[in-house]
This record gives sequence, structure tokens and C-alpha cells, in this order.
Amino acid sequence: MSGAPSVLYDAPGPKAKVRNTVYSVVFLVVLAAAAWFVLAALGNKDQLTAKMWSPFVDGGTWTEYLIPGLGTTLLAAVLAIVIALPVGAIFGIARLSEHVWIRVPAGVLVELFRAIPVLMLMLFSNFFYVWYTDIDSDIRPLFAVVTGLVLYNGSVLAEVFRAGISSLPRGQSEAAYALGLRKTQTMLTILLPQAVTVMLPAIVSQLVVVVKDTALGSTILSFSDLLSNYRILSANYGNTIPTLIVIGVIYVVVNMVVTRLAAMLERRMSRRGRSTARPEGPASTTAVPMADLPVADPL
Repeated sequence: MSGAPSVLYDAPGPKAKVRNTVYSVVFLVVLAAAAWFVLAALGNKDQLTAKMWSPFVDGGTWTEYLIPGLGTTLLAAVLAIVIALPVGAIFGIARLSEHVWIRVPAGVLVELFRAIPVLMLMLFSNFFYVWYTDIDSDIRPLFAVVTGLVLYNGSVLAEVFRAGISSLPRGQSEAAYALGLRKTQTMLTILLPQAVTVMLPAIVSQLVVVVKDTALGSTILSFSDLLSNYRILSANYGNTIPTLIVIGVIYVVVNMVVTRLAAMLERRMSRRGRSTARPEGPASTTAVPMADLPVADPL
């Protein structure tokens, strides 16, 4: 099959093969040089010695710092996801409303919270809770982080839901109306379930962003999450780089688990007959391609 023509690009000729080989060798040399430079710099700072990594062999480092921090990170992420998903669905549907007094305010709020960085939303939320509520200062950072994440990611998910619903053929809703279903029934029983499977990859991408954005709270609100513990560990052992590497690996593992769970959910929904593939039938002139789904911004 290696000699089979590709539908994506033309098969390279002799000169192209030589050029591709040269590019690959140059890239590997540059990559090896960069890795050597980084390792040499870490070695000169004694960051690669066994002493710097020994705290992570001690169980107390995990039970007292890393695991509690990871628990707080996951708590904030789960709360933000659970609240942001229905909020995004409601505002996404509201943006498709035929009533101007619903569609316009919903659109203004979505665009407003999408435009403001999530870091500022956390700050606004924190000051709001300080000035107008009696929430205890120990849990106030958690409330501010979750509120900021919900406002931003809820607005992004609203656009994902709107684009997903708009991507469905118009015949789906017309057939439902012909059967006597009302608009609410059509949306909840026909359009929304199909749209969820279509936009599931975009939703999963946004969930990964939520997990990572919880770290913003530790930089401005003294939120005791996984990232905040690097200060304690590096202050005690002087191993800033190893600590950040270990914490980074934990974030990678968590996001891989989230992605794997989402893939399992997608396969399960496909087996139940709700494939993520586009529905068959003539395409609507108002259909929105999946490429137009909004991409999550880092802030």
C-alpha cells in the first residue's frame, strides 16, 4: 500500500524525496541540539541531580501537597464544567430565538464575556464576593475561580451549541413541525441531541481548557490548587524545575484521561445510533460547517 497514490497530495518525485530527507535530518539535528542545550542548562543549575528529584519519591510530598492540590483543581474544574454546560446550552439556544428581545440580549452577553479575558473575570468575581457577600475568605478564591470559568467558558460553549444546532439540516425541524411538535419539543428532542454528538469534539476541547485555566486562580487569588504547591516545594527543596515538570506531567495525564473518557462517550453514543457523522439528506443552505465552530482562546 506504500506505493498507492494519495488523495491528499501528489507522490513525491526523486528530488522531492531528497529534499524531504534533508529537511527531516536538519529538523532532527536542530531538535537534538535544543534538547542538549536545555539538559546542559539544567545540569549546570544542578536541577538534574537525584537530590532534586528525591522529594517525589517520598509519599508525604504527594499526600500533603500534590494530591490535595490536584483535588482542588479537579473540584474547580468539575464545578465549572457542570455549570457552564447548561449555561452554554441555554444561551446558545437563546441566540437562535426568533424573538429579538431574547436573541439580542443573549448575543450581547455572549460576546461580552467572550471578549473579556478569563483572568479579569476571576478578578471581577473575587471583588464582587468581597464587597457584596459574606462568603468565607477560605473558600472565596474557589467561588471566584469557578465564576470566572463559568462566565467565559459558558459564553464559548454557547457559540459551540449555536453552531452545532445550525449545522443540522433544516429538514430535521421541518419534519418535526409536520408531526405536530412544538418548537421547544423540537429543540430538546430532535435538534439538541443530534447537535451534541456533532459538536462533542469541540466541547471536549473546551473542557480541557477549563482544567488548565484553573491554574490562573493560583497566580492572582491565592487559590490553593495543584500549581500553587510548586512554591512550597521549591522553597523547601530548591527544585523549581523538577517540581514544575512533575506538575506539568500531572496536567498532561489529567487532560489525557478527560479526552479518553470523551472518546469512550462518543463511541457509546455512536453505538446507540447517534453517530457524530453528518446526517444524510440534502444539505440546508443555512448549514454552518464544523470548521466555523469557535476555537478556545488561551485567555
